[in-house]
Amino acid sequence: MAGQFESKLAELGVTLPDAPAPAANYVPFVQVGNLLFVSGQISNGPDGFVTGVLGDDMSVEEGAAAARLCGISLLSQVKAACGGDLDNLERVVKLTGFVNSTKTFTDQPKVINGCSDFLVEALGDAGRHSRSAVSAGALPFNVAVEIEGIFQIKS
Repeated sequence: MAGQFESKLAELGVTLPDAPAPAANYVPFVQVGNLLFVSGQISNGPDGFVTGVLGDDMSVEEGAAAARLCGISLLSQVKAACGGDLDNLERVVKLTGFVNSTKTFTDQPKVINGCSDFLVEALGDAGRHSRSAVSAGALPFNVAVEIEGIFQIKS
């Protein structure tokens, strides 16, 4: 039986994939007390990496869709850290979003809204969080977006 959060995800047509494996020498998450620090999740979907540079070859809407994919990966990592039960999540505490963009692009917050809006839609008040949205001159694999997060989980 699916929990509250996974039921809401199902209503949204989202099935969480298996948590992505790290691409280098790091762990996907670290738990300290009841805080879970999830490593940066890159824009990767069923068709592979979502690549591009905002302000050059990607629109804000395409960037926001890429950020939404990061949100799905973040929740996959939280689920894995919580032993497969996403309902052990108390709340999203903070996101830091990196946008692969030109130096003149200034709509990073609108791009990262793709993740923020998704988390609030999927988790309700538990999805409301503090946030930073910054530009990056390049990201791994030329992905459009990378987002890391801090989550509070049940003790």
